[in-house]
Amino acid sequence: MTAVRRAAAASSFGPLFRDRPRPLCRRCRGLALDLGSARTRAWIADRPMILDVPTVTFPGAGALYPIQRGTIVDVPGTARMLDRLLGRRLPRFARPLVVITTPVLDGHAFRERARAAVEVLRPRAVLTVPAARAVALAADADLARPLLVVDIGAHLTEVVLLADGDVHDARRTALGTTDLDGPEAAEVIGEAVATMITSMLRQDRTSLTADALARGALLAGGGALRPELTHRLVGMLHAPLRPVPAPHTAAVRGAAKFLHSVHQDGRAG
Repeated sequence: MTAVRRAAAASSFGPLFRDRPRPLCRRCRGLALDLGSARTRAWIADRPMILDVPTVTFPGAGALYPIQRGTIVDVPGTARMLDRLLGRRLPRFARPLVVITTPVLDGHAFRERARAAVEVLRPRAVLTVPAARAVALAADADLARPLLVVDIGAHLTEVVLLADGDVHDARRTALGTTDLDGPEAAEVIGEAVATMITSMLRQDRTSLTADALARGALLAGGGALRPELTHRLVGMLHAPLRPVPAPHTAAVRGAAKFLHSVHQDGRAG
């Protein structure tokens, strides 16, 4: 079993959103990005579809994977991938406002490397939003109440407790759907999620985690599309789960909603 990473107090995460520009350029295109280990997803303002491609680059004869287990390990490779995916889809002189989803844990390093990689798109400004909050936005969840978000990706799983929309606690493990090879794999990931939530319950001196669990955790990521895994989780947690519609694209859709709200605030200001 891989080690589980933990975050403690909400104050340790810093601001949820950084460098919000005001007022916004109305002629600037907006762009939402979800940089995953296996898939990169992008949404361009005023376009009807989400771009969904493998997170891979081809600098020479072979393929390289610039993002691994939720960590950007190759900034130039990530930049090449983004240029290939989006460079010709943006107007020549566009200066897009870019919103990027980030993992909660190790988020600072991810933000810095993502900002460096996205410079290839000549952004006017770059904002970041925790992936768990983006998932909640995509689900139109009531953020005034405590909320558990379980995001099971291809190579990484995060469990995040949101309270009043802020990150209150979080856990992660380097396991994901690509590790679902044998019949026992769903049980392994299910046990990892159950262990993380149990640890949160034991260390929470309030009722926030218990209240959020009783309400039903939001389930996102590719793991939400695996019925054997969701069935296992319900049995282990003895609590309801609420899969987000189109869970594999929930993070980028939530980032797009946040981008829209920023534009609305800019016009209002």
